[in-house]
Amino acid sequence: MPDSSLVLVANAGEDSISTFRLSGGSLERLAVTGALTGCSTFAVDSARDLVHAGLKGTAEGGPAGVLTLQLDRTTGALEPRSRLDLPDGGMNYLALSRAGACLLGASYGGGYGISCPVIDGVVGEAVSRINFPNLHSVLPSSDGRFAYFVSLGADLVAQYALADDMALVPLEPPTVAAPAGSGPRHVVLNATEDALYVLTEFSGQVLHFARDPDAGTLELRGVADAFDPSKNLRHSRFGADPMAEHLIWGADLHLGANGRHLWCSERTESTLGAVSVADDGGVSAPRGFITTEPQPRGFALSPDGGHLIAAGERSTSIALYAVDGDRLELLERAETGRGANWVRFV
Repeated sequence: MPDSSLVLVANAGEDSISTFRLSGGSLERLAVTGALTGCSTFAVDSARDLVHAGLKGTAEGGPAGVLTLQLDRTTGALEPRSRLDLPDGGMNYLALSRAGACLLGASYGGGYGISCPVIDGVVGEAVSRINFPNLHSVLPSSDGRFAYFVSLGADLVAQYALADDMALVPLEPPTVAAPAGSGPRHVVLNATEDALYVLTEFSGQVLHFARDPDAGTLELRGVADAFDPSKNLRHSRFGADPMAEHLIWGADLHLGANGRHLWCSERTESTLGAVSVADDGGVSAPRGFITTEPQPRGFALSPDGGHLIAAGERSTSIALYAVDGDRLELLERAETGRGANWVRFV
């Protein structure tokens, strides 16, 4: 990582994105961009300094949408450029493929996923739409040939090829099952892309899928717990209140730069833990956990893996850590805004 790096944090509770500069192990807030209704996800095209932000519908009845903003790397300001309206519901996860030429989105409330062309930085109308209950995330392969949509409501991963026109073409089989009632949520690929990992919300586990890089297909191989066993958390379920009932509430996961650890967050006890990854891609439970910002829905690791920044939905600050293997050292906290829930290095 260069001596300094920019970090964006979405603050859904106050409809804003904060821009920070990380330099010398310290955070400086450069700017706060407002009027981003309910923003809780965005995808960054770093080559063009574009940020595609998912917005919710307005209280006055305005539609949800994807707003594309231009990032000024000097000031941290974000200026609106274009917008795609989404009358069927906003996106909970956005991801870019084909060097920024394709935008993929997953809508939890709307129960649908989309693939859209991006031409000259402008997101066009969807060329494909898929439907599964409570889609929570989507991830393309780095070669732009495949895309994976995770359905929390149906306990599955839907697998697709991406056609030349960005259309989603189902693979055979079109879906791969996750354990019943696990609530699969967020997904990552390892560096060689022969393994895909999913963090579950209700069981708080990392699922290891073996992946065929040529065919794009997945096969479930193993499972590891990613929640603190000393906290006596119980398996959750759809519609439950995890805080009131003291249930598992898995959230986000990211792969460490060395590929040996999968960092995971759990919101009821506000913990971060590092699931170990073996040579064969297999996973095992973390050796320890650290308490972080209250209700950590989102976090991110720096490109070199040396820093981790965590946000909490019940906090107005973010926490900056130095990463040493599977251990974290708190360096500082920085004010960001209410309901912080999405963090990305840019």
